[in-house]
Amino acid sequence: MDWERRLRARLAARRVPKKSEQELKDEEMELFTKYYMEWKGGKKSDSISYANIPRFYYRLPAEDEVLLQKLREESRAVFLQRKSRELLDNEELQNLWFLLDKHQTSPMIGEEAMINYENFLKVGEKAGPKCKQFFTAKIFAKLLHNDPYGRISIMQFFNYVMRKVWLHQTRIGLSLYDVAGQGYLRESDLENYILELIPTLPQLDGLEKSFYSFYVCTAVRKFFFFLDPLRTGKIKIQDILACSFLDDLLELRDEELSKESQETNWFSAPSALRVYGQYLNLDKDHNGMLSKEELSRYGTGTLTNIFLDRVFQECLTYDGEMDYKTYLDFVLALENRKEPAALQYIFKLLDIENKGHLNVFSLNYFFRAIQEQMKIHGQEPVSFQDVKDEIFDMVKPKDPYKISLQDLINSSQGDTVTSILIDLNGFWTYENREVLVASDNDNTADVDDT
Repeated sequence: MDWERRLRARLAARRVPKKSEQELKDEEMELFTKYYMEWKGGKKSDSISYANIPRFYYRLPAEDEVLLQKLREESRAVFLQRKSRELLDNEELQNLWFLLDKHQTSPMIGEEAMINYENFLKVGEKAGPKCKQFFTAKIFAKLLHNDPYGRISIMQFFNYVMRKVWLHQTRIGLSLYDVAGQGYLRESDLENYILELIPTLPQLDGLEKSFYSFYVCTAVRKFFFFLDPLRTGKIKIQDILACSFLDDLLELRDEELSKESQETNWFSAPSALRVYGQYLNLDKDHNGMLSKEELSRYGTGTLTNIFLDRVFQECLTYDGEMDYKTYLDFVLALENRKEPAALQYIFKLLDIENKGHLNVFSLNYFFRAIQEQMKIHGQEPVSFQDVKDEIFDMVKPKDPYKISLQDLINSSQGDTVTSILIDLNGFWTYENREVLVASDNDNTADVDDT
């Protein structure tokens, strides 16, 4: 019928074309935005808070963006130079000391000069803009102790300023080696820093240049062993400044450093030569690496085979042998057993099941080797049950059936517990502690009598 064809043609002409999926999504987002802004109370405003948030992320230049990398390096160098110029130099520090001494407030306490808050502010006004940051009420209150006149020690304040200046100088010096510019040093960065520092340390004048690479490796390992427990291969500059290692290293600037101080300082020439000399003495086949058999003679030669097996299972080795860097970690762990980083190192070796805790099985596994060594030396083996009970009594873990690393650290007995489990000499020392204490007391009494 003619009217039927016309009706169908009319409806076909009025039919709305089907929208694509993207068009439907755009329409949905437009409607959502419209109704959401109405719900929030009006149209989008140009003054909403997120428009004022400053940019906090800047992408680092890629390796192939040479120009951007050079620009970044130059801008960092200029920034560090500007920061360096803001620090007090020697002449300005001398002038500050002169002003403080001139404005001291009587009476003196013994030979120590004091200054009150009024004179403190006067010195701040005369000392110049660089010193302004040190002359605040907060710093004065921090250094104020029990002086009846409300004064602070001039020497303590001056030492505070010196320490702050030194920290900033060192921070800038370390930042110059921060190639990535991210506030941390990689192993190679710290190696370069210490290598260039060696000529400025009089206590290292006697080192031969052929030994420099071994000295640098020895020094750097201490920083990374204690400050990089997760072995990320980098250390925050803030952590380097916060620890005492840099103080120990820079102590070698003292030309009159005592022999005792040198012996206890890991970074001294005698200490570095001692550690390297031990390594060479253990290396019987002179291939520059240590096998398990060679390492077994370390110290008193009483470390158990079970423990040494675990060392070579867990630590980085090359064809089953240990290099000098891995040996340094081993030495730092065994010579500092009270420290959390050292306990973490040893705990990982003791945790044979990788469960994050030591149970009775783990303790028995290692103590059996101690019992076997006692038999070899003609000693009566001690019952494991007795030793296990003593260990749990010492540590007092949260869970009475297992010991975590944190339990060991919290107990302050981690060095004793690990010595009992890995070293016959350590176990013997613990087992005979009462006899040794009595012997020391007798020796002391004999000295007093003479």
